[in-house]
Amino acid sequence: MGKHEVGTPKYIANKMKAKGLQKLRWYCQMCQKQCRDENGFKCHTSSEAHQRQLLLFADNADQYLDEFSQEFEEGYLELLRRQFGTKRIFANKVYQDYIADREHVHMNSTQWETLTEFVKHLGKNGKCIVDETEKGWFVTYIDKDPETIAFQKAMAKKEKMEQDDAERNMKFLEHQIMLGKQKAAQSEPKEPVSNELVRNEDEKLSLKLDTFKKPSSSSIGLKKINLEKDEPSSSSSSSKKHSSEKRKLTALEQIKLEEEEAKKRKIERERQEKGEESWLVRNIIVKIVTKNLGEKFYKKKGVVEKVIDKYAAVVSLLDSKHKIKLDQEHLETVIPNIGRQVLILSGKYKGEKALLKEINIDDCNADVELLVDKKKVRNIDYSNICKISE
Repeated sequence: MGKHEVGTPKYIANKMKAKGLQKLRWYCQMCQKQCRDENGFKCHTSSEAHQRQLLLFADNADQYLDEFSQEFEEGYLELLRRQFGTKRIFANKVYQDYIADREHVHMNSTQWETLTEFVKHLGKNGKCIVDETEKGWFVTYIDKDPETIAFQKAMAKKEKMEQDDAERNMKFLEHQIMLGKQKAAQSEPKEPVSNELVRNEDEKLSLKLDTFKKPSSSSIGLKKINLEKDEPSSSSSSSKKHSSEKRKLTALEQIKLEEEEAKKRKIERERQEKGEESWLVRNIIVKIVTKNLGEKFYKKKGVVEKVIDKYAAVVSLLDSKHKIKLDQEHLETVIPNIGRQVLILSGKYKGEKALLKEINIDDCNADVELLVDKKKVRNIDYSNICKISE
């Protein structure tokens, strides 16, 4: 029976069926031919082309088997690395995603008969961490990339340093608490000594009560005048007393203050070691490049109103007038249009105002002209210049 003509309903139906995945038992890996039913597969196996491929396979079966096995393993590991990374994942889930591709290498053409044997092979060769549970086999990809290994070592070193800092802070905190307890014990007043009350039997008890006399109207008037005169002096003396007395910090507040200062010094020291320079200046327009604040503030522009500790700033957004405190790592400079004024943030001409003359998009730099002496400065990096708020 001949093939159906292009455009006929039967031709379109056959093409739609051929797009999806077919049964694995009707697939020939040597010919890379997928048949839709048993009759088609039988016709294919009896064809001359298939017989030639079988003769090639019979001459060197081990080579073909190793090639198919290697391709299957590389494809499985590549999908595991790219899609799941180093997460622990169900092995069958990765396999189902792998066979979703029509052109994949089928497992029946490899040296492994089942997925379990293949997973054990990955664990034995140290390419994955495998473990078996009630649900089945789970795999975790082992990333042996040099850059990844170097990054993991750096992160481990950083975590160790943070743990050492935390231990030192805990020891310092315990020492301060001990000193506070000692000072509190020294400043506590001594307990009063109680004496037993002894009364003689012959002694008589007597009570003396003063009689109350009604004050005269003249004396009340004099007392009122004296009180009015004394009130301002007493209020002024109390205000002086309150102003002169300074509130002392508690031991816990003093410890928190010292920890914050130590943390600031540590961050500044690390940035100096990295060679990171502070470029934040008041009245420049910057862009928020962090997503930690949400999509509402991402890529928004604002004006630097205040610089805090050289590396942080209070930014007032241009569109919503919100004020946010941000680190300079979460900000970047804004490049205006050609002919507008910019401020040079670092380098030889730091603090100088200039006109933007040309922008080199490929090299991420620009050419500017200083306003003071009309001197041209070429190839200055984007991060070293910023738009000025008008």
